[in-house]
Amino acid sequence: MTVIIILLSVSLTVALFFLAAYLWSVKTGQFEDDFSPAQRILFDDKSIN
Repeated sequence: MTVIIILLSVSLTVALFFLAAYLWSVKTGQFEDDFSPAQRILFDDKSIN
């Protein structure tokens, strides 16, 4: 029974960490430009020589 409690607390801690990281990235604007990365590969005109 103790192992289940430990595993639950560890998994909740990890989940809260990832939730905090996601909320921080949304707050700092990491997901604002969702158009240009998809279009950048189409119009990349660097010559390969």
